Amino acid sequence: MINIRTPDEIKLLKKAGEIVGNTHKHLQQYIKPGITTKELDEIAYNFIINSDAIPSFKGYDGFPCSICTSINEEVVHGIPSNRKLQEGDIVSIDIGVCYKGYHSDSAWTYPVSKIDTDKQYLLEHTEKALFVGLSVIKEGIRVGDIGNAIEEYIKKHNLGIVREFVGHGVGQKLHELPDIPNYGKKNTGPILKEGMVIAVEPMINLGTDEILILDNGWTVITADNKPSAHFEHTVLVTKNGYIILTKR
Repeated sequence: MINIRTPDEIKLLKKAGEIVGNTHKHLQQYIKPGITTKELDEIAYNFIINSDAIPSFKGYDGFPCSICTSINEEVVHGIPSNRKLQEGDIVSIDIGVCYKGYHSDSAWTYPVSKIDTDKQYLLEHTEKALFVGLSVIKEGIRVGDIGNAIEEYIKKHNLGIVREFVGHGVGQKLHELPDIPNYGKKNTGPILKEGMVIAVEPMINLGTDEILILDNGWTVITADNKPSAHFEHTVLVTKNGYIILTKR
């Protein structure tokens, strides 16, 4: 079942999204060489708790931390640790927040100081792919239209699309229907309606589409060890477009 949100629910979802966006904005100042991803996790946890919310990820299916921190070839679900960020890294930070029973979700990939031109290219076009996907959203379109827009853009830029992980509905659960793949055919899949809340999140690789999952059961890496980027916003579907709930 795909949920249509009431005005009261939308208020709570907007607040959850605002907290996610503010957490990203707060964390950004700390993303520098020498900081550990565990320190970033602690900063995020404290900020979320002080915002009268709770981290959606902590304890989710046993995930041990408040945020996901995925470095370079890590695609998604990187577990914060004592690993220090180094100049030239890129780090994808995925943040979920639950506010009064309603979730919001957003990922962003950040450069650590100066990065090389390949990583700059990857970040630029993954972020653009997100907004290309969002640009088609309005009541009456189908989920496949979003995936098709992202896929066509990424193909033009010779990058790899992760297919095993997709966007999703967001609400009283962190992951709800419908699934939102980053590939697809126009005019296929569920029809979007005003009041739906969804997360669109292209995960794009500099090389192959193929991925592997590490022995920790969480961290996903590219099969060729080339960098990956991840950009995600939670949005509200409206009659004529969409509203980003996780603005930073």
